[in-house]
Amino acid sequence: MGPFPLFSVCIKREVIMSKVAAHVEEIIQPILEDLNYELVDVEYVKEGSDYYLRIAIDKDGGVDLNDCTIASEKISEVMDKEDPIKEPYFMDVSSPGAERPLKKEKDYQNAIEQPVFISLYEPVEGDKEWLGVLKEVTETSITLEVKIKTRTKNVTLPRKKIAKARRSVML
Repeated sequence: MGPFPLFSVCIKREVIMSKVAAHVEEIIQPILEDLNYELVDVEYVKEGSDYYLRIAIDKDGGVDLNDCTIASEKISEVMDKEDPIKEPYFMDVSSPGAERPLKKEKDYQNAIEQPVFISLYEPVEGDKEWLGVLKEVTETSITLEVKIKTRTKNVTLPRKKIAKARRSVML
């Protein structure tokens, strides 16, 4: 192995986990569409010695506990048949909440004029984390209006540098 074997193992695990999440997304998307739910996010992670499959769903007007229960039951049926995850795992179906992730183009478009939190792979203007109001979305960048002490300014962030993006609650 190379000079960073543990790093290499972690990267490989992360790639495998994201492939599992993508496969699960393909399997459950039609089920959720039939139930009139939007699939917001699928996350497959290992925390400690346990694996978790986290699925966030939404619909117009939001989802409640009953919606999550119905979706969970239908998803469990197909997951048992398809069996895309070999190790034991805990499944959690929930609302994306107020700090909903921004993953798809539609998510970004719906967040225009809303507060968002952006985490970057590398700094822009010296910072890797930005909190502001999403003003513009293009194919290659997003523009935030950020408040710095007593003034506001627009910051343009390249989309290829975005590690994570989510809606935010600003007080």
